[in-house]
Amino acid sequence: MTRTATVNYHVHKPHRQAFELDAGGMAGHLVSPELVSKAVAVEDVRATAVPVTIASDAVEFTTLKTQVRDFAGNAWKPTYNAELTATLSDRLGAREVVVFDHTVRIDDQGAERKPARNVHSDYSKDGAEQRLVDLLGAEVAAEWAQGHYGFVNVWRPVEQPINSAPLGFVRPSSVDPSDWILLDLIYPNRKGQIMGLVGNPEHEWIYQSKMTPDEVAIFNIYDNQGVPSIAHSALDLVEDPGVTTIRKSIESRTLVRYYRGP
Repeated sequence: MTRTATVNYHVHKPHRQAFELDAGGMAGHLVSPELVSKAVAVEDVRATAVPVTIASDAVEFTTLKTQVRDFAGNAWKPTYNAELTATLSDRLGAREVVVFDHTVRIDDQGAERKPARNVHSDYSKDGAEQRLVDLLGAEVAAEWAQGHYGFVNVWRPVEQPINSAPLGFVRPSSVDPSDWILLDLIYPNRKGQIMGLVGNPEHEWIYQSKMTPDEVAIFNIYDNQGVPSIAHSALDLVEDPGVTTIRKSIESRTLVRYYRGP
């Protein structure tokens, strides 16, 4: 089944573009580079017999129940981190998993973190290498860099099934290398670098409809041995106009060390 959604692509510019987060010292205030809206066809993977896997598409959807019922505060983190570690160790054959960041996003104008409505992947090569050092220190990072490591995101609906602004993905096989651009990510206390995607009619978009809090999307956002990272974005799409629940989700970034190369 194919749906139509609207996404916001980046555009080529002669200069480096940037996002500024918590700009001016105001939490949640975001200054964005230029974006252009496009209507795209999106394939619902629930309605296709062709499997979608990390190995073939850099993303997979699976059932992953959690003992956590409330993602407020910090008490839930040890339980949830252990669940994610066990899952990624099993599904990806990870030797080590470091869960280092959780972001709850709410599709509400007053929310501190809203769904990301730009087509992107979370790290460039330089951004990933710097983040590795930030997390592990230079000496341990150098050891990890001699082998196979990657950054993997785990995305889950919170409280209610997703009725609007679901997370969509672009199959890496449909992306031309020239579609990617570097983007600086400027925080009040540090600087990162991500990849933005420029529109291309060849892009093949996929998503899983009406995802529930018992389901997750696991997707690759950087791999040091060339496994593709996947462009993604919240989709401006409504499943059922009669449902008024607000999209709420949690995304967890993890650093994964593999036993061997792909």
